[in-house]
Amino acid sequence: MSRTKYPIHPDFKKYENLNPPLSRAVLPLMQKMMGPLFSMEKSTEQIKISHLSIPASPNQAISSNHTIRALMYTPVGISEPAPCLVYFHGGGFAISASPHHFQMARTYALNTNCKVLFVDYRLAPKHPFPAAPEDCYAAYTWLLEHAGEYAVDTARIAVGGDSAGGQLATVVCLMARDRGQRVPCGQMMIYPVTGRNMVTESMKQFTDTPLCNSRDIEKYFSFYIEDPANEKSIYASPIHAESLEGLPPAYIETAEFDCLRDEGILYAERLKDAGISVTLNNTLGTIHGFDIAKESAIVKACVAQRVSFLLGLFKNRIGTE
Repeated sequence: MSRTKYPIHPDFKKYENLNPPLSRAVLPLMQKMMGPLFSMEKSTEQIKISHLSIPASPNQAISSNHTIRALMYTPVGISEPAPCLVYFHGGGFAISASPHHFQMARTYALNTNCKVLFVDYRLAPKHPFPAAPEDCYAAYTWLLEHAGEYAVDTARIAVGGDSAGGQLATVVCLMARDRGQRVPCGQMMIYPVTGRNMVTESMKQFTDTPLCNSRDIEKYFSFYIEDPANEKSIYASPIHAESLEGLPPAYIETAEFDCLRDEGILYAERLKDAGISVTLNNTLGTIHGFDIAKESAIVKACVAQRVSFLLGLFKNRIGTE
């Protein structure tokens, strides 16, 4: 089915008929196929990659008899203790990290001159909510506890992610605030999921857009939220939190032809209402997941803005300890 009715920028036209197959039968196969990509990440002359195994938090509301895989990207020659971005990949809480995600981790590390902790959290439908946010929070608190061992500056730890990972980034901030833990110094959210059962104009309009649309979102949530009672949790729908006070500065990026566009904008407004500094970048001609087209001038400009946000965060936190 062609999406030519949408004036998508030519940079992203080759993706206009692409949507992942979503079913309980197919997802485990996709995860099995893509999972080994994580182990294939290797060091280069520019960046060292360490493969880590992080214990799950003992206070999880779910079984914690597992470890969490993670990658630490460290630019060669970086000054230490260094800032660090804890990154959570997208994929609807159900699809493994792709080569694109690993490439973005390298880009952020090299261009921001920071370390990147890339978290391989558990995925639905085998591991529904709250497995993903609990894994992400466990990885964040583990980094705080082991910052000295890995030469990370605890005052300069930010969180970030794309799509589902964008939600997980802000949820980690909420968890840290609610559980009395140190809150990250910033949150970077790229075309994020921010709510459940959102009735926005973009959600109603974009039912057939490429890479992700409102029909896809319903499928993803059907895999992610098994217990309907969990739909009301702010860790599954942060936009519905009673208060967003105490969260860190945010960078939020939306795509024009994306069903998640309006909820990203609404979340930015809610953060601003709570007194949080927000940089909102509403991109035009774009689709969900558009930064997969890494040679696009639009993508390069967006990546530059993300890097600028991170650099500003890390610069402003120097000397705060």
